[in-house]
Amino acid sequence: MANPPTQLVNSVRSVIIGTGSYLPRDIVTNADLAQKVDTSDEWITQRTGIKERRIANKDESTSFMASRAAEKALDAAGLKGSDIDGIIVGTSTPDKSFPSVAVHVQSEIGSQNGPNFDVQAVCSGFVYALSVADSLIKSGAARRFLVIGAEKFSSLLNWEDRTTCVLFGDGAGAVILEAQDQPDQNRSGQDLIDQRGIHSFHLHANGRLKDILCTDGGVASTQNAGHIHMNGREVFRNAVDLMSEVVEETLAHNHIGPEDIDWLIPHQANIRIIESTRKKLGLPPEKDVVTVDRHGNTSAASIPLALDEAVRDGRVRKNELILFEALGAGLTWGSLLVRF
Repeated sequence: MANPPTQLVNSVRSVIIGTGSYLPRDIVTNADLAQKVDTSDEWITQRTGIKERRIANKDESTSFMASRAAEKALDAAGLKGSDIDGIIVGTSTPDKSFPSVAVHVQSEIGSQNGPNFDVQAVCSGFVYALSVADSLIKSGAARRFLVIGAEKFSSLLNWEDRTTCVLFGDGAGAVILEAQDQPDQNRSGQDLIDQRGIHSFHLHANGRLKDILCTDGGVASTQNAGHIHMNGREVFRNAVDLMSEVVEETLAHNHIGPEDIDWLIPHQANIRIIESTRKKLGLPPEKDVVTVDRHGNTSAASIPLALDEAVRDGRVRKNELILFEALGAGLTWGSLLVRF
């Protein structure tokens, strides 16, 4: 690898100091779904890697799940709600058209009167939300942000459509980002990568592909949320190509190789997409955090859910380098590199 250029260290980095998650109580297995639609455990497992998913009940709203995940993240960080300056929630399934899920969470945990809002980028929502929080922290607008991915995708499913109802699940995951000062000095890019915190994010979208994954409803069109429709073949093809490209973009930007990554935490949509992306990059399977078999596709919640699980079971440890990657409807896609 060529020697990276010398650059000026940013005086502030956004460091993850706590994680939390919430999964609904009810587990729905492939066998359960086979009693409702023309499918089987073998058919679902072979095509997606999913064995079960959590489905929220009527009392488990998106804001309820987001608030529970937030409370666990606060506890992990040793903080109270009043210590948080702002909240950003990545979600496509808010409780109401307005106000945002973020202000519901603010009310629940008692955080400050800072910026509180939702980001809608579907499955890329958590990566997008983290990038916004990182930018606001580095601008000096806030010192601590609570960033959440929370979804109740079961509310968008047509339970008679076996091509979509088997894929999705519900849940929420949260992280707390805190500004931590770094000394201002010239250092090489390789030295910079050793610092804790978010190092870069890379966001993209292509509206020409908006119809391959979408809902058939909306507030301003049908006055209801509608159901999910998906061209699975096209989504799969684009996901493998675009997620590989954005990972390569991230590595090049930070002057590192795949061997420098301790953990790849991808959006948990489909085990075949996860494996195809990993193989394309030449990464070993032990570097992947995989939860899709037990969670299904929880959209914006999938990355923080996987992160929290890996932190709590001891796999992900302090100072390890993590690469998040996601692709969602829009199409939107992106990545984020962080030293935990």
